[in-house]
Amino acid sequence: MANKRKKDWGAYLYLMPTVVILVAFHVLPIFYSLAVSFYEWDLIGQPEYVGVGNYSRLFDDPMFYKSLWNTVYYAAVSVPLSILFSLIIAMLLNNPISAIGLYRTIYFIPVITSINAVAIVWNFIYHPDFGLLNKILAIFSIDPRAWLQDPAWAMPAIIFMSVWKGLGHNVIIFLAGLQNIPRHLYEAARIDGASRWQQFRHITWPLLSPTTFFIFTISTIGSFQVFSQVYMMTPRGGPLKSTMVVVYYLYRKAFEQFEFGYALAAAFVLFMIIFACTLFNKLYLEKKVHYS
Repeated sequence: MANKRKKDWGAYLYLMPTVVILVAFHVLPIFYSLAVSFYEWDLIGQPEYVGVGNYSRLFDDPMFYKSLWNTVYYAAVSVPLSILFSLIIAMLLNNPISAIGLYRTIYFIPVITSINAVAIVWNFIYHPDFGLLNKILAIFSIDPRAWLQDPAWAMPAIIFMSVWKGLGHNVIIFLAGLQNIPRHLYEAARIDGASRWQQFRHITWPLLSPTTFFIFTISTIGSFQVFSQVYMMTPRGGPLKSTMVVVYYLYRKAFEQFEFGYALAAAFVLFMIIFACTLFNKLYLEKKVHYS
Protein backbone atom coordinates (compact mmCIF):
# COMPACT_ATOMS: atom_id res chain seq x y z
CA MET A 1 0.00 0.00 0.00
CA ALA A 2 2.86 2.39 0.85
CA ASN A 3 4.55 1.74 -2.50
CA LYS A 4 1.29 2.42 -4.31
CA ARG A 5 0.89 5.76 -2.56
CA LYS A 6 4.46 6.75 -3.50
CA LYS A 7 3.76 5.96 -7.16
CA ASP A 8 0.56 8.03 -7.07
CA TRP A 9 2.33 11.04 -5.57
CA GLY A 10 5.08 10.65 -8.16
CA ALA A 11 2.49 10.86 -10.95
CA TYR A 12 1.10 14.07 -9.46
CA LEU A 13 4.60 15.55 -9.33
CA TYR A 14 5.11 14.77 -13.01
CA LEU A 15 1.80 16.47 -13.83
CA MET A 16 2.51 19.50 -11.67
CA PRO A 17 4.52 21.57 -14.25
CA THR A 18 1.76 21.19 -16.84
CA VAL A 19 -0.94 22.02 -14.31
CA VAL A 20 0.94 25.13 -13.14
CA ILE A 21 1.38 26.35 -16.73
CA LEU A 22 -2.29 25.75 -17.58
CA VAL A 23 -3.50 27.53 -14.46
CA ALA A 24 -1.06 30.45 -14.78
CA PHE A 25 -1.46 31.11 -18.50
CA HIS A 26 -4.98 29.84 -19.27
CA VAL A 27 -7.28 29.65 -16.26
CA LEU A 28 -6.21 32.71 -14.24
CA PRO A 29 -6.15 35.09 -17.26
CA ILE A 30 -9.77 34.16 -17.98
CA PHE A 31 -10.93 35.14 -14.50
CA TYR A 32 -8.67 38.20 -14.45
CA SER A 33 -10.10 39.38 -17.78
CA LEU A 34 -13.62 38.90 -16.47
CA ALA A 35 -12.82 40.96 -13.36
CA VAL A 36 -11.15 43.81 -15.26
CA SER A 37 -14.03 43.94 -17.76
CA PHE A 38 -16.14 45.53 -15.01
CA TYR A 39 -13.74 48.50 -14.75
CA GLU A 40 -12.74 51.49 -16.83
CA TRP A 41 -8.96 51.35 -16.97
CA ASP A 42 -6.29 52.80 -19.23
CA LEU A 43 -3.56 50.65 -17.61
CA ILE A 44 -1.96 53.77 -16.11
CA GLY A 45 -4.49 55.47 -13.86
CA GLN A 46 -6.64 54.02 -11.11
CA PRO A 47 -9.28 51.51 -12.30
CA GLU A 48 -12.85 52.77 -11.92
CA TYR A 49 -15.60 50.25 -11.26
CA VAL A 50 -18.46 50.62 -13.76
CA GLY A 51 -20.30 47.32 -13.26
CA VAL A 52 -21.79 46.10 -16.52
CA GLY A 53 -21.25 49.50 -18.14
CA ASN A 54 -18.63 48.15 -20.55
CA TYR A 55 -20.99 45.40 -21.67
CA SER A 56 -23.83 47.89 -22.12
CA ARG A 57 -21.58 50.04 -24.30
CA LEU A 58 -20.43 46.98 -26.20
CA PHE A 59 -23.91 45.81 -27.11
CA ASP A 60 -24.86 49.35 -28.16
CA ASP A 61 -21.78 49.71 -30.39
CA PRO A 62 -22.57 49.19 -34.10
CA MET A 63 -18.87 48.59 -34.81
CA PHE A 64 -18.84 45.61 -32.45
CA TYR A 65 -21.73 44.03 -34.35
CA LYS A 66 -19.95 44.81 -37.60
CA SER A 67 -16.79 43.10 -36.36
CA LEU A 68 -18.79 40.15 -35.05
CA TRP A 69 -20.56 39.73 -38.38
CA ASN A 70 -17.23 39.88 -40.24
CA THR A 71 -15.82 37.23 -37.89
CA VAL A 72 -18.81 34.93 -38.43
CA TYR A 73 -18.53 35.49 -42.19
CA TYR A 74 -14.84 34.61 -42.10
CA ALA A 75 -15.49 31.45 -40.08
CA ALA A 76 -18.51 30.33 -42.12
CA VAL A 77 -16.57 30.52 -45.39
CA SER A 78 -13.00 29.62 -44.41
CA VAL A 79 -13.74 26.51 -42.33
CA PRO A 80 -15.78 24.57 -44.96
CA LEU A 81 -13.35 25.58 -47.73
CA SER A 82 -10.37 24.48 -45.67
CA ILE A 83 -11.96 21.11 -44.92
CA LEU A 84 -13.03 20.56 -48.53
CA PHE A 85 -9.70 21.39 -50.18
CA SER A 86 -7.57 19.65 -47.58
CA LEU A 87 -9.68 16.47 -47.87
CA ILE A 88 -9.37 16.47 -51.67
CA ILE A 89 -5.59 16.97 -51.53
CA ALA A 90 -5.20 14.35 -48.79
CA MET A 91 -7.09 11.80 -50.89
CA LEU A 92 -4.85 12.56 -53.86
CA LEU A 93 -1.71 12.24 -51.74
CA ASN A 94 -2.99 9.00 -50.26
CA ASN A 95 -2.50 7.28 -53.62
CA PRO A 96 0.74 5.40 -54.39
CA ILE A 97 2.56 8.10 -56.37
CA SER A 98 6.26 8.81 -56.68
CA ALA A 99 7.93 11.51 -54.56
CA ILE A 100 4.98 11.48 -52.15
CA GLY A 101 7.17 12.78 -49.32
CA LEU A 102 8.15 15.80 -51.42
CA TYR A 103 4.52 16.71 -52.11
CA ARG A 104 3.61 16.41 -48.44
CA THR A 105 6.53 18.66 -47.51
CA ILE A 106 5.55 21.27 -50.08
CA TYR A 107 1.99 21.44 -48.75
CA PHE A 108 3.20 21.72 -45.16
CA ILE A 109 5.78 24.49 -45.71
CA PRO A 110 3.19 27.35 -45.52
CA VAL A 111 2.05 26.05 -42.11
CA ILE A 112 5.49 26.53 -40.53
CA THR A 113 6.09 29.85 -42.30
CA SER A 114 5.49 33.01 -40.30
CA ILE A 115 2.03 34.45 -40.91
CA ASN A 116 3.57 37.90 -41.16
CA ALA A 117 5.92 36.80 -43.93
CA VAL A 118 3.08 35.07 -45.74
CA ALA A 119 0.90 38.18 -45.45
CA ILE A 120 3.63 40.35 -46.97
CA VAL A 121 4.00 37.98 -49.92
CA TRP A 122 0.24 37.89 -50.49
CA ASN A 123 0.11 41.68 -50.32
CA PHE A 124 2.30 41.67 -53.43
CA ILE A 125 0.19 38.95 -55.06
CA TYR A 126 -2.96 41.04 -54.52
CA HIS A 127 -1.35 44.33 -55.59
CA PRO A 128 -3.71 46.10 -58.03
CA ASP A 129 -0.96 47.25 -60.43
CA PHE A 130 1.80 44.63 -60.54
CA GLY A 131 0.28 41.78 -58.51
CA LEU A 132 0.65 38.22 -59.82
CA LEU A 133 -3.08 37.49 -59.46
CA ASN A 134 -4.17 40.35 -61.71
CA LYS A 135 -1.52 39.41 -64.29
CA ILE A 136 -2.88 35.87 -64.38
CA LEU A 137 -6.45 37.15 -64.73
CA ALA A 138 -5.35 39.47 -67.54
CA ILE A 139 -4.39 36.40 -69.57
CA PHE A 140 -8.06 35.43 -69.54
CA SER A 141 -9.17 39.01 -70.32
CA ILE A 142 -10.52 39.56 -66.80
CA ASP A 143 -10.30 43.12 -65.53
CA PRO A 144 -7.84 43.66 -62.68
CA ARG A 145 -9.17 44.39 -59.21
CA ALA A 146 -7.89 46.24 -56.18
CA TRP A 147 -8.47 43.15 -54.05
CA LEU A 148 -7.58 44.50 -50.63
CA GLN A 149 -8.99 47.96 -51.32
CA ASP A 150 -12.39 46.74 -52.49
CA PRO A 151 -14.98 46.24 -49.69
CA ALA A 152 -16.55 43.38 -51.64
CA TRP A 153 -13.29 41.48 -52.16
CA ALA A 154 -11.11 42.31 -49.15
CA MET A 155 -12.52 39.62 -46.87
CA PRO A 156 -12.64 36.90 -49.58
CA ALA A 157 -9.01 37.71 -50.38
CA ILE A 158 -8.02 37.24 -46.74
CA ILE A 159 -10.06 34.03 -46.52
CA PHE A 160 -8.34 32.59 -49.59
CA MET A 161 -4.91 33.37 -48.17
CA SER A 162 -5.84 31.91 -44.78
CA VAL A 163 -7.13 28.68 -46.34
CA TRP A 164 -3.91 28.34 -48.32
CA LYS A 165 -1.80 29.04 -45.24
CA GLY A 166 -3.41 26.36 -43.07
CA LEU A 167 -4.09 23.78 -45.76
CA GLY A 168 -1.04 21.61 -45.04
CA HIS A 169 -1.94 21.15 -41.37
CA ASN A 170 -5.37 19.73 -42.22
CA VAL A 171 -3.95 17.66 -45.08
CA ILE A 172 -1.57 15.87 -42.73
CA ILE A 173 -4.37 15.11 -40.26
CA PHE A 174 -6.67 13.84 -43.01
CA LEU A 175 -3.85 11.69 -44.39
CA ALA A 176 -3.43 10.08 -40.98
CA GLY A 177 -7.17 9.39 -40.88
CA LEU A 178 -7.21 7.95 -44.41
CA GLN A 179 -4.30 5.62 -43.71
CA ASN A 180 -6.11 4.20 -40.68
CA ILE A 181 -9.04 3.01 -42.80
CA PRO A 182 -8.69 -0.75 -43.37
CA ARG A 183 -7.87 -1.56 -47.02
CA HIS A 184 -10.01 -4.70 -47.03
CA LEU A 185 -13.17 -2.55 -46.84
CA TYR A 186 -12.36 -0.99 -50.22
CA GLU A 187 -11.46 -4.40 -51.68
CA ALA A 188 -14.80 -5.82 -50.58
CA ALA A 189 -16.64 -2.77 -51.96
CA ARG A 190 -14.90 -3.11 -55.34
CA ILE A 191 -15.79 -6.79 -55.50
CA ASP A 192 -19.43 -5.83 -54.87
CA GLY A 193 -19.23 -3.35 -57.76
CA ALA A 194 -19.20 -0.12 -55.75
CA SER A 195 -18.11 2.98 -57.65
CA ARG A 196 -15.51 5.42 -56.34
CA TRP A 197 -18.26 7.77 -55.19
CA GLN A 198 -20.05 4.95 -53.37
CA GLN A 199 -16.79 3.92 -51.70
CA PHE A 200 -16.25 7.49 -50.55
CA ARG A 201 -19.82 7.94 -49.38
CA HIS A 202 -20.19 4.65 -47.48
CA ILE A 203 -16.61 3.95 -46.34
CA THR A 204 -14.27 6.94 -46.47
CA TRP A 205 -16.56 9.68 -45.23
CA PRO A 206 -18.12 7.79 -42.28
CA LEU A 207 -14.75 6.48 -41.08
CA LEU A 208 -13.20 9.93 -41.46
CA SER A 209 -15.90 11.55 -39.32
CA PRO A 210 -13.73 11.61 -36.13
CA THR A 211 -10.93 13.31 -38.07
CA THR A 212 -13.35 15.73 -39.73
CA PHE A 213 -14.97 16.54 -36.39
CA PHE A 214 -11.59 17.31 -34.85
CA ILE A 215 -10.51 19.53 -37.76
CA PHE A 216 -13.88 21.30 -37.81
CA THR A 217 -13.74 22.07 -34.09
CA ILE A 218 -10.14 23.28 -34.10
CA SER A 219 -10.65 25.31 -37.30
CA THR A 220 -13.78 26.97 -35.92
CA ILE A 221 -11.96 28.04 -32.75
CA GLY A 222 -9.03 29.37 -34.79
CA SER A 223 -11.25 31.23 -37.26
CA PHE A 224 -12.92 33.23 -34.48
CA GLN A 225 -9.46 34.29 -33.31
CA VAL A 226 -8.25 35.56 -36.70
CA PHE A 227 -6.08 38.66 -36.32
CA SER A 228 -2.66 38.67 -38.00
CA GLN A 229 -3.98 38.47 -41.55
CA VAL A 230 -6.27 41.44 -41.01
CA TYR A 231 -3.60 43.44 -39.19
CA MET A 232 -0.96 42.85 -41.87
CA MET A 233 -3.02 42.98 -45.05
CA THR A 234 -5.83 45.44 -44.33
CA PRO A 235 -4.73 48.00 -41.71
CA ARG A 236 -7.49 49.86 -39.84
CA GLY A 237 -9.97 47.11 -40.61
CA GLY A 238 -9.96 47.36 -44.37
CA PRO A 239 -12.12 49.44 -46.72
CA LEU A 240 -15.36 50.46 -45.01
CA LYS A 241 -14.34 48.20 -42.09
CA SER A 242 -15.10 45.17 -44.26
CA THR A 243 -12.36 43.14 -42.56
CA MET A 244 -12.76 44.47 -39.02
CA VAL A 245 -12.94 41.25 -36.97
CA VAL A 246 -13.55 41.00 -33.23
CA VAL A 247 -9.92 40.37 -32.20
CA TYR A 248 -8.69 43.32 -34.25
CA TYR A 249 -11.52 45.44 -32.84
CA LEU A 250 -10.57 44.71 -29.24
CA TYR A 251 -6.87 45.14 -30.11
CA ARG A 252 -7.56 48.68 -31.29
CA LYS A 253 -9.66 49.42 -28.22
CA ALA A 254 -6.93 48.16 -25.90
CA PHE A 255 -3.66 49.24 -27.50
CA GLU A 256 -4.67 52.27 -29.57
CA GLN A 257 -7.45 53.82 -27.50
CA PHE A 258 -6.31 52.35 -24.14
CA GLU A 259 -9.80 51.23 -23.11
CA PHE A 260 -8.64 48.01 -21.51
CA GLY A 261 -11.79 47.32 -19.52
CA TYR A 262 -13.93 47.75 -22.60
CA ALA A 263 -11.57 45.62 -24.71
CA LEU A 264 -11.63 42.85 -22.12
CA ALA A 265 -15.42 42.93 -22.13
CA ALA A 266 -15.28 42.31 -25.87
CA ALA A 267 -12.69 39.57 -25.32
CA PHE A 268 -14.87 37.83 -22.77
CA VAL A 269 -17.92 37.98 -25.06
CA LEU A 270 -15.79 36.43 -27.80
CA PHE A 271 -14.63 33.76 -25.36
CA MET A 272 -18.24 32.90 -24.52
CA ILE A 273 -19.13 32.68 -28.23
CA ILE A 274 -16.22 30.32 -28.90
CA PHE A 275 -17.12 28.28 -25.81
CA ALA A 276 -20.75 28.03 -26.95
CA CYS A 277 -19.70 26.88 -30.44
CA THR A 278 -17.35 24.27 -28.98
CA LEU A 279 -20.03 23.06 -26.59
CA PHE A 280 -22.52 22.79 -29.46
CA ASN A 281 -20.00 20.73 -31.44
CA LYS A 282 -19.41 18.47 -28.46
CA LEU A 283 -23.04 17.93 -27.47
CA TYR A 284 -24.70 17.84 -30.88
CA LEU A 285 -22.30 17.26 -33.78
CA GLU A 286 -20.25 14.61 -32.00
CA LYS A 287 -23.36 12.40 -31.91
CA LYS A 288 -23.01 12.05 -35.68
CA VAL A 289 -19.40 10.89 -35.46
CA HIS A 290 -18.64 7.21 -36.10
CA TYR A 291 -15.81 6.17 -33.80
CA SER A 292 -15.88 2.53 -34.87
